[in-house]
Amino acid sequence: MKQLSIAQRIWLSFFLLVFVVGLSVVVIYPLSMREALTDETYRLIEEQQELILQGTSPEQQLPDSNMNFIERREATRSVGHLLLGNQSFLLKGDVVPDVVLSKIWENVSTLDGQVGEFQLTYREASLFYIIRPIEVNGNPTYLVSYMWDTYRDQLVQRLWERLIWIFLIGILISIIPAIWLSNYLRKPLQVLGERFEQIGNRNWKEPLQLKGDQDFELLSNQFERMRQNLIRNDQSQKMFIQHASHELKTPIMTIKSYAQSVKDGVMPEKDLEGMMDVILQQSGRMEERVKDMIYFSKLDLMQDTEPDAVKIRFGTLLDEVLDRFRYQRDDLSIILEGEEVVFQGDRKQWEVVFENLIQNAFRYAASYIEIMSYQKDGRTYILVKNDGELIPEEDLDRLFEPFQKSNKGQFGLGLAIVKRIVELHNGTVEVQNHQDGVLIQMVI
Repeated sequence: MKQLSIAQRIWLSFFLLVFVVGLSVVVIYPLSMREALTDETYRLIEEQQELILQGTSPEQQLPDSNMNFIERREATRSVGHLLLGNQSFLLKGDVVPDVVLSKIWENVSTLDGQVGEFQLTYREASLFYIIRPIEVNGNPTYLVSYMWDTYRDQLVQRLWERLIWIFLIGILISIIPAIWLSNYLRKPLQVLGERFEQIGNRNWKEPLQLKGDQDFELLSNQFERMRQNLIRNDQSQKMFIQHASHELKTPIMTIKSYAQSVKDGVMPEKDLEGMMDVILQQSGRMEERVKDMIYFSKLDLMQDTEPDAVKIRFGTLLDEVLDRFRYQRDDLSIILEGEEVVFQGDRKQWEVVFENLIQNAFRYAASYIEIMSYQKDGRTYILVKNDGELIPEEDLDRLFEPFQKSNKGQFGLGLAIVKRIVELHNGTVEVQNHQDGVLIQMVI
């Protein structure tokens, strides 16, 4: 089944359904109908007996017939009667073979005054009969009425033949909706397959809209969202490569030109040591950019995994991170609040978060940096504020996108990494302009 097309699966399912229904018609239906018509045969025999018993003398009411026991088999709905006296003595009625009469008398001995329904097989045919105890002239007598299976078998045969015809006509009629269903399902799937082929060739500009069926519309909407995400990811990838190339191009060119100058013995403005310092500085800058790009890509791969959560004390983590930056600017005042707050998270990732936020704050702060944390309604709030220049309103929404240019003309991944880590911890981050500076707020 896995290697079959959708049309082949529909036709296979159709023929399997036909086979099951046909099997039911051929096997189950005749058996059930035969049993129902057997009951109907006994009912007809019983009705004929009651007509005989309505008179004053059953012996006189017993009809005369020119047909013998065997001839009745060919007659439809023909009921024969016997009136048996003691010791199976035949008082009146059809002449039956001794073997049949003997079998009837064996059943008589089991009645105990009750009416009995019986069946026997004679010459590969079934004989149905009812034995009813009665009295004739004060003597115990038994009225036996019988009927062959001819009526039952003919009726079953006619019904079965008609049902076969109905079944065949139904198959022919059902082929039309089967063809329609096959085409109905195959067409949108073919369109969808063509679109996936285009996507495989990185061509996702053409939208997909399937109309008419709710499920197909839902599928096309899901495909459209996937297409839009692919377009955004492609644009982000191109932008990422473009900015990454720009970020690495300048230090590489600087290193290359300085190295060539040293090799040629040409030192236009600096001595050898100064030129080596420039090369090391640019190498370090390039190394930081590569580390950020690798870490950012790693976070993309981790978006479907839960971070390793441990208890983190806010003050302890901040002290460790701040020790790496205090020497950069002695003129800044650092204010900490909520050092006793404890929250759950991946310690290494949150260390990266505070490194980027504090480094960013050190770059833009004028006189102070305020870092605080508090907990409310089961959530942890972390705020980092500096009194630097305000961010243009049109840049606030794009500040956490990769390689966004700051107001000092620098590109980076720091805030994009911050946002990605906060989202991995099911949190949110936003930046706000205040009268006295810029505030970054995280809620986890």
